[in-house]
Amino acid sequence: MTIGRMLVVRHGESTWNAVRRWQGQADPPLSDRGESQARRGALAAPEHGSFDAIVTSTLQRAYRTGELIASALDVPLLNPVSELSERSAGEWEGLTRAEIEQSFPGYLDEDRRPVGYESDASIVTRSSRALQRLAADQASRTLLVISHGGIIHALERAHSDDDGWRRLDNLTGRWFDVTPTRILPIGNRIALVPDGGPAIPPPETGYA
Repeated sequence: MTIGRMLVVRHGESTWNAVRRWQGQADPPLSDRGESQARRGALAAPEHGSFDAIVTSTLQRAYRTGELIASALDVPLLNPVSELSERSAGEWEGLTRAEIEQSFPGYLDEDRRPVGYESDASIVTRSSRALQRLAADQASRTLLVISHGGIIHALERAHSDDDGWRRLDNLTGRWFDVTPTRILPIGNRIALVPDGGPAIPPPETGYA
């Protein structure tokens, strides 16, 4: 039984995205380009649905994206939700790919992760719980959720045939059906800013 449907979108470019630093739960702000992406995303959002409210993670790159879109669409911005924040990258937070390779040689090529790196199971559990709570609290309302690449990737892999990592650009996301037991990806990904530029290229996955 579906209890809600939400478009979950990755935030605009942050200052660390711009220099390709892994962020995880570190909290850099949007870059100027990221703010522009958010404003342009607001113009495109009505083409993909009529949104009653916007909710974001507690990290400022997501919250500021949501704030700009909510203002442009004149819809409420709900309280931010910590469970929608990005995956912790542990000891890699703040490092570039080159710095990771220097300090953790071979880890990236071998798909190994450092101490403190949060598992898919952990982020799927917490983000699913948050989306289910939102669906119940906001019954009959259509939400635009501004979250993070790691969250969206993990939800895609958990409940669909998507078994690999595919780059997720800024202001790109996917509709999800929310049920009491699963968060189901619906249709193809949606790019609110199709020419907004690429996210961090593989294998730097999800810290954007």
